[in-house]
Amino acid sequence: MLSRLLTRPAPTGMYWQGPTEGAHTLRWHGTAAFTLEHQQRVLAFDPYVTRHSLWELLSGPLKINEPLLQREFPRADAVLVGHAHYDHALEAPSVCARTGAKLYGSPSTANLARAAGLNESQIVTVTPGEPVELVHGRAVGLASRHGKVYFGRVTLPGIIESPPPWPPRMRDMRHGQVLTWWAEWGGLKIVHVDSADYETAALAPYDADVLCLCAIGRKYRPGYTAEIIHALKPKLVVPCHWDHFFLPLDHPTRQLPMCDVEGFVDEIRAQGVEVALLPIGGSIGL
Repeated sequence: MLSRLLTRPAPTGMYWQGPTEGAHTLRWHGTAAFTLEHQQRVLAFDPYVTRHSLWELLSGPLKINEPLLQREFPRADAVLVGHAHYDHALEAPSVCARTGAKLYGSPSTANLARAAGLNESQIVTVTPGEPVELVHGRAVGLASRHGKVYFGRVTLPGIIESPPPWPPRMRDMRHGQVLTWWAEWGGLKIVHVDSADYETAALAPYDADVLCLCAIGRKYRPGYTAEIIHALKPKLVVPCHWDHFFLPLDHPTRQLPMCDVEGFVDEIRAQGVEVALLPIGGSIGL
C-alpha cells in the first residue's frame, strides 16, 4: 500500500501518438526491457517482467514468472544486458535458454548465466569497446557507469566473481561492469542506456537513430540529458526505467518515487529531439 501511495499515475496524456508499425518495431516491456524487431528477427535488451514486490526482494530467492516471460519475449535472436542487477539480468538466461539466443554481457552477467544453467556456447563475455557480430547486425558494449539512484547512492555495487546460488537473492546480483549498448539491427542504429550515467568519451565515435534513455537517478548526473543527446544526435528518444517496477506488469503504469517523467520529457524536447513516451507494452514503428 505504501509503495502505491508514494507514486503518481503515469502521464497518459503525454504518451506517443505516432505510428506503431514500420520496418522496425520497438516495444517497451517496462523497466529497461525492450525488443527491437525487423524482418522477424528480434533483438532484446535487459528482459525483465516478473517485477518482484519489495517483500519478495527482501524475503528470499527471486523466482521468475516463466509464463509471463514467455508471453512478453516469445522470440529472441540476441539478448544484450547492460548490467547484472536483478531488474536487468535475472531473466535473460531463461529467454536465451528457451529461444536459443546468445546472451551478451559483462563477466558478472556471464556468471549469472552460468548459475542459471545456460549453455556456455550461448554466453558471450564482452570486452568494452570491442564490436560483436550479431545474427542480424552488430553491437558494441561501451564502458559505462551505474547511476546514483536512491539517496544519491549506487545500489549493490561490485562484481559477481563466481556463479551465485540459483535462484539468487537480490543481494547476490551486484551490478558488475556496466555497459551502454550501441547496436545496429537491420540497418537501424540504437543506443540503450539502462542506468543514468555513462562515459562521454566512449560515446564519441557513435551516433544513433534511437536512444533508449534511463530516467531514474538522472538528477545526480549533471548535464545528463543534454550531454548524451549532443554526443549521439539521435532522431528519437524513448524514456525508460521511470515506471514503478515493484508493481505487477498488468497494473496501471505508475511513476517511481522521485522520478519526474514529465520533466524528463521537457528536458529532451528542449534539445530539439522528438520523444516517444510509451506505456508498458507500447510500441513504435520506425
